[in-house]
Amino acid sequence: MDVNRTGVDRVVIAGASLAGMKAAQAARAAGYAGRITMIGDEKLAPYDRPPLSKEFLTDPGSGQPPHFDGALSLATDLDLELLLGEPATGVDTTMQRVTVGEREIAYDALVVATGAVPRRLPTTLTGVTTLRTADDARQVAAGLRRGARIVVVGGGFIGSEVASAARAHGLPVTIVEAAPVPLVRAVGAVAGEWLGELHGRHGTELIRGVGVESLDGDGHVREVRLTDGRILPADLVVVGIGADPATGWLADSGLNVSDGVACDATLHAGHNVWAAGDVARWWSQDFDRSLRIEHWTNAAEQGTLAMRNLLGGSDALAYRHIPYVWSDWYGSRIQLVGLAGGAPEVVTGSPDSDRFVALFREGDRLIGALALNRRSDIMKYRALIARGSSWSDGLALAEQRNRRTVAV
Repeated sequence: MDVNRTGVDRVVIAGASLAGMKAAQAARAAGYAGRITMIGDEKLAPYDRPPLSKEFLTDPGSGQPPHFDGALSLATDLDLELLLGEPATGVDTTMQRVTVGEREIAYDALVVATGAVPRRLPTTLTGVTTLRTADDARQVAAGLRRGARIVVVGGGFIGSEVASAARAHGLPVTIVEAAPVPLVRAVGAVAGEWLGELHGRHGTELIRGVGVESLDGDGHVREVRLTDGRILPADLVVVGIGADPATGWLADSGLNVSDGVACDATLHAGHNVWAAGDVARWWSQDFDRSLRIEHWTNAAEQGTLAMRNLLGGSDALAYRHIPYVWSDWYGSRIQLVGLAGGAPEVVTGSPDSDRFVALFREGDRLIGALALNRRSDIMKYRALIARGSSWSDGLALAEQRNRRTVAV
């Protein structure tokens, strides 16, 4: 691979979180000597987001976000221009220029790694926040420390982790989930029921199938009014109702930005643009469909490969990735690999025991696995899925693992 191929003297990376940082590191690790400019909308150096809804809420320490190793010296170590605190607001893919404030930054190749934007509830009240940034996490952590009355809107992974942190502080907490089953989009209705039961077993009230009518207060939120008429007292409302790819600034770019930046299997979006992370929708050769994944491992691996392919010219590789996500609730570890489709089959343990593995199939193919407190098992299923293994292969692995557990 010719990392300094003709015509790529200036690379711009729009996005200064995990995917963008991995892209910059990959360029220098490969020996690329050209100019790199990284643009980030936050003033902080790149930091790790998953801990913000996990250990940061129970032990925020100094309140500083969990910066990635080397993030504080990123500009010097990687010899890049780091523009923080002002987002990219537009791009001209014909002239190959990115707009940042009053500036236009020329590029020969562009990596779009702007992530996703959390959905919000319409309100101007204070005490209402999402949980995406370090500032958001500080606000939630402060509320937990002072014993705020907490309502979480949305029963997905982020909302559930906030509820878990509240219970760890000994606080009552209510989750309001508009869908009849929590996590239905992530794991399906059956598995969503299983995971939803964790809340009740740990003292969290879960209200399902009911939406938020309004947030009321006197400048600061005081109550959450539900669509069924119930009123929940609240000093802190944490909204976790999903996120949308951050593509607004690309509206006039000529790129396909329907549910993310549409890419081919190599993460190339056309017009000398590549995409990585939560904002990227790529053609998955592993699952023969278009996917957009908002997971840590995906962002890290896509950032690295997008830069590798950008620099490699015709030597581009397809992005092969089996999704993996984890979430920590009430001292339990939830792990999902692959895709959740159809009714899962429990092959190890039982959902009632807080320790199980369930598999998902599509035809005769194993496509996904969900584990609760079975950390040693899940990556073996991920490897099977990556090989395109059959359903019977998945069942055989489960039988082997179960025999081993009994023997131990």
